[in-house]
Amino acid sequence: MKYFPVFLDANKLSAMVIGGGEVASRKIELLLKSTTNITVMSQSVCSGVERLINLHNLTWLQHNYQAGHLADINLVIAATDIMSVNKAVYQETTELKILTNVVDQPELCTYITPAIIDRSPMIIALSSSGSSPILIRMLREQIEKTLPQAYGKLADFSYKFREHVKVRVKGLRNRRSFWENTLRGPIGQAVLDGNQQQAEQQLIASIKQEIAPPCGEIIFIHTKDGNPDNLTLNAHRAMQFADAVFYDDEVNIDLIEYVRRDAEKFPQAITSTILINFQHAIELAKQGQKVIYLLAGNEPLPQNQALLTSDIVTHAFVCGDN
Repeated sequence: MKYFPVFLDANKLSAMVIGGGEVASRKIELLLKSTTNITVMSQSVCSGVERLINLHNLTWLQHNYQAGHLADINLVIAATDIMSVNKAVYQETTELKILTNVVDQPELCTYITPAIIDRSPMIIALSSSGSSPILIRMLREQIEKTLPQAYGKLADFSYKFREHVKVRVKGLRNRRSFWENTLRGPIGQAVLDGNQQQAEQQLIASIKQEIAPPCGEIIFIHTKDGNPDNLTLNAHRAMQFADAVFYDDEVNIDLIEYVRRDAEKFPQAITSTILINFQHAIELAKQGQKVIYLLAGNEPLPQNQALLTSDIVTHAFVCGDN
């Protein structure tokens, strides 16, 4: 990745916007979604910036850029159209190790602002690393069409009951499954429909029920040519819930990006066409883990006596098959 994605704690932001034109106005409006701890440095400002300063009681340094005003600042946006000023800002902030964005000059930036889909507290950030803003705009439109405006209510709902569920539902994978079923099912729909009390009552009833500990399983995924676009929905969902994943050098490494990030990775020195590490996978499954075994191509699985005599549930998915 050319850029490291990160979300900054708004409570700890202290921002400086240098410039007072329409571009500065847009940047201030974006910052105001998170913080009012904003200082504007510009001798004159447009009506939009002046309105924001007055409305939110922002600090206004009524002079053009001068060095020496960044002691308590940790994020800077330079929104001027004067190259010498932008370079001077970048030089000062670089020495002070302050996150800096010079508008439309990526070579003078230590961070870039992504496209944002705001369903607070849920936030989706999209970036093409500056290579194709049009493509990002198209992707944002696609996501916004499929993402209900009330999606943030689901996040608030989950947070409210997070500790209750943690106490009642044992096992990380059990909790992941519980929450997915809850948020995808009638309870989640009730939240989206604004029926909060109904949703809360149903959730409380569901966590009072006895929930069995997680059962281990092994899922073999034949990746054929390794094209991630050919992953089936079942394979994709299984990878998202994996506790462990096995793969060898013949498997397209890009597929690992589709596996749950916290899953334990077990790269194999011997390719699966020669040896499949059934024993290790069985041991993990007996501990209640969901094990994914990625296989290059689509060769039939060899029979394994240990697997046959175990009570481990197994599945086999083939990329491109329904």
